[in-house]
Amino acid sequence: MNAPLNTPPEPSGPEPSGSGKPCLTLMIAAPRGFCAGVDRAIEIVERAIERYGAPVYVRHEIVHNRYVVDSLKAQGAIFVKELDDVPDEAPVVFSAHGVPKSVPAEAERRNMLYVDATCPLVSKVHRQAERQIEKGQHILFIGHAGHPEVIGTMGQVPEGQITLVETVEDVATLELPQTDNLSYLTQTTLSVDDTEEVITALTERFPQIVGPKAEDICYATSNRQSAVKIIAPASDLVLVVGAPNSSNSLRLVEVSERLGTPAKLIQRAADIDPAWLDGVGTLGLTAGASAPEMLVREVVAKLAEWRNVSEETVTAAEEKMVFKLPRQLTE
Repeated sequence: MNAPLNTPPEPSGPEPSGSGKPCLTLMIAAPRGFCAGVDRAIEIVERAIERYGAPVYVRHEIVHNRYVVDSLKAQGAIFVKELDDVPDEAPVVFSAHGVPKSVPAEAERRNMLYVDATCPLVSKVHRQAERQIEKGQHILFIGHAGHPEVIGTMGQVPEGQITLVETVEDVATLELPQTDNLSYLTQTTLSVDDTEEVITALTERFPQIVGPKAEDICYATSNRQSAVKIIAPASDLVLVVGAPNSSNSLRLVEVSERLGTPAKLIQRAADIDPAWLDGVGTLGLTAGASAPEMLVREVVAKLAEWRNVSEETVTAAEEKMVFKLPRQLTE
């Protein structure tokens, strides 16, 4: 992480009368930041600590944000890679990204107390995968190799009955055991535009392929990308607050760049190099679904040290989604 720099950038435009700072128009995207699934996952960990006492173990990062993880650590959460690192008697929470079926099966074998914080929209994809397998279909899963959500979803079905597809180019080289009973599903945090291109390629090569009744890309991912599509064309630069291992945050950077506006992914305000603001009169700002609003305000405060900031919120959609907590934490 870059250390904060205190030297202000060169002015990009006229300075207001009586001020030593140049002006900056800040277009802040809405919606941004936490989605309902992330809110739910964080509350699950906090309630588990409250109910069972610290420590509560969490398999993998509950969400992809270092600030969130560190905050939960301070409350008594211990983050581990696998169940092997969790004592039998300790409560454990599974991350919002979902886990392969083998993980809860192992927890049950060990009589462990576990709470599943998988986002309900990811769980919906898991159920779709099970139904497609029951129908004898081979699943083509559109996603990014190695992402926890992909690992979790592919782990819902028997090996050999699901194939990962990452790009349009992958579609042309697919070698499948059978092509007359195919279906597809997608990771929930993909680029809407890229995914449409892959689905188009799949349907052109395999006209009989069956897709889900409703789009798998989650509402929060779609809404945040839509907001960037509004602010990017009017901005000289877009800042995305998010983690480098956050798929939905990386997609926001790509959306802006695809529209011709350079974008930077930052985790905290301290990452901002003031030289980035050279020649920038209008700056777009958004945050990935696992980034708290506090980090957005931190960025605004840092920018205000260098510029006279005028804020404008640009709203692409209203979000009112709320997901229920697991029954074991509410009864």
